[in-house]
Formats: sequence, structure tokens, C-alpha cells
Amino acid sequence: MTTYTAQPIAPATLKELRDTDDAGRPCVAYTATDDAAVGSPLRCCLRPVEPGERIALVSYAPLRRWSEATGAHPGAYDEQGPVFIHADACEGPAADAHGYPFARPGALRTLRRYNADGHIVGGRLLEIPEAAEAGFDQAFAEAFTDPEVALVHVRAVEYGCFQFAVRRP
Repeated sequence: MTTYTAQPIAPATLKELRDTDDAGRPCVAYTATDDAAVGSPLRCCLRPVEPGERIALVSYAPLRRWSEATGAHPGAYDEQGPVFIHADACEGPAADAHGYPFARPGALRTLRRYNADGHIVGGRLLEIPEAAEAGFDQAFAEAFTDPEVALVHVRAVEYGCFQFAVRRP
């Protein structure tokens, strides 16, 4: 069982993104076949895309959305990038899901730390170990030893894509 909770994109935000994404573009849904999307991370339910699913690739600004809810002012730290979501409402993460999502041993992740104002206050590179859950637990515990850290974003190093967020417990 994980010590920290990986946060998917919130249902209200998903509803908005399915109309217009954070770059102001309309959502374009399609069916995943044998394209590169199959196996990619879905940020709505924190699992990989399966063949035949209706999905969309949308621009998402995770810090902006968090800031709107908390009153933070990230300024230049507000950024957006591509994420896959289901084209229609889904159930979110499975109730029996275990471990951290998209935790393939050997994959490189950046754990970017933000304060309550939405400013970057540090981060670290994590090569996901064989004991992925313990590796993430240790990295999050390290981040939250700094009382200034309110939020951690996990991003893929290769493309910089947002994977999930973890909030201070």
C-alpha cells in the first residue's frame, strides 16, 4: 500500500477539458488502435490506454488548475502540456488499484516540488527502482520534509509530460 495518494485530474476539470483544453483548443476524440497512444498513461483514471478506447490528447495546465482551487499565484511557473484522457466520463482510478501509476522500473521521473504560492522550491530525478512503491515513498517523504512543499508533480523525463500530483498529507 502506498504512503501517498496519486491524484488523477479532477472530474470537474476533465469535463472542461473534454470541451476545450487549457490551450483553448476544442477536444478531438478518437479511438485508440495500434497507434502510439496504446499503453500511454490516462490521467483521468491513472492507467494505460487500451486498444479500442475512445480517448483524446489535450493540453493540460496542472499547476494552473491547482492554483485556481487554492488561490496560489504561480506566475511564470504555470505551464501546460499534453495528456491523454478518456473522451467520455470514466470511473476514475480503480478502487483496488495498488502502487503508484506508470511506475515502470528503470523509467526516469522528475519530482518537481511547489510551495503554497505555486513556485518551484526544488525537485529531484528518480530512476524508478525495482521496488517502485518504496522508491516513490522515499522520494515523496524527502520532498515533504521541507515544510514549504505543498505539492509534488511527477513528470516523465523523456517528454516532460505530467504524470500525476501528490499533495502534502
